[in-house]
Amino acid sequence: MSAQDFVGRWKLVESEHFEEYMKEVGVGLITRKAAANLKPTLEIKNEGDVWHHNHYSTFKNTFLSFKLGEEFEETTGDGRTLKALIVFENGIFTHTQKKIKDSDKDSTFIHRLEDGKLIITLQSGNVLCRRVFVRE
Repeated sequence: MSAQDFVGRWKLVESEHFEEYMKEVGVGLITRKAAANLKPTLEIKNEGDVWHHNHYSTFKNTFLSFKLGEEFEETTGDGRTLKALIVFENGIFTHTQKKIKDSDKDSTFIHRLEDGKLIITLQSGNVLCRRVFVRE
């Protein structure tokens, strides 16, 4: 499986423990409640050595551009700034976020393809969230 297999538009169809994950990382109550009920579209694009993971929803659109294996500063949808690194190994994108401020939390996102679906697992502390996307 190559990184190019992830390219395309993906629609969220299933989500488990997303609100608990957002609470763990410090997302405020109102934003958590709004985001927990969204069915966003994730667009994954590749332009040369730059990757784009863009999330579109009726609440907020977020855009993430990065180069694999290069650390960068990421601002999350709720405004937290973290050190991030995304790598692609063994058919899996691994996205790690390391806190800069003591009040923030570290997170890891695993993106993998399984039975034609994009499965994203988010973990922070002891909270594990699973989100399933299908190709549009």
